[in-house]
Amino acid sequence: MGGLTTAEIARAFLVPEATLAQRISRAKQRIRESGAEFRMPPAAEREERLGAVLNVLYLIFNEGYTASSGPALQRVELSSEAIRLTRQLRSLLPHDGEVAGLLALMLLTDARRSARLGPDGSLIPLAEQDRRLWDRGMIEEGTALVSATLASAPVGAYQLQAAIAAVHDEAPSAGETDWRQVLGLYELLGKVAPGPMVTLNRIVALAMVRGPRAGLAELSRAEAEPALVGHHRVEAVRAHLLEQAGEPEAAAAAYRRAAQLTLSIPERRYLEARARASTARSG
Repeated sequence: MGGLTTAEIARAFLVPEATLAQRISRAKQRIRESGAEFRMPPAAEREERLGAVLNVLYLIFNEGYTASSGPALQRVELSSEAIRLTRQLRSLLPHDGEVAGLLALMLLTDARRSARLGPDGSLIPLAEQDRRLWDRGMIEEGTALVSATLASAPVGAYQLQAAIAAVHDEAPSAGETDWRQVLGLYELLGKVAPGPMVTLNRIVALAMVRGPRAGLAELSRAEAEPALVGHHRVEAVRAHLLEQAGEPEAAAAAYRRAAQLTLSIPERRYLEARARASTARSG
């Protein structure tokens, strides 16, 4: 499996690279001092340890599905390995709802991989993808898995994210997406597992239900969150909402700011293209 750099891991955790390096150094020191060994944890620690394992698998998958830097949008070896390892984990823990939820989320997300790039390598956003290219086998497996899990296990963050992915994947077209259901799921996810990306995605869903002005108002309150300060996705969301609100000139400026902040070359090219399109409309 291709390795992740400290910088990539830090971006996944939304912390500075120096902060992550210090955490790793302290963890290594504690391991040396305690003489810790690799063995099954006691029952009282198992849930916490399992949560850490799931989080790592989730981050590996995300880095593979949308690389945080470099010339490639996707690192298929990472996302495929994350799916393989999660399948193995599910075979060991078949009744764990969050293990099943994470596997369902990965399948429902990875099902869209073939439609995410144009012939020239350009990024194609979800709303513009050719859904005929989506992997229906993965969608059916993921949907069945999350449906069964939600009906039989306590609701967790990965199950909710999988349910959101299922709503998108089951919509015949972008215009037929049940955004009210998506918003409701994000509202619940924000209570179960709040986080900066959950906040941004909820704002997008809110705008789709209540209009771009409502989304922009929420964004102005959320962007002061430390983990979101200087993050390119904040400007990308702002640009999208300004575009929807009929402000192409302001949208173009926000797209340009987002392009300057991202370290992903495919994302930068996409954002620059959107900026040019918005500029053309404003003229």
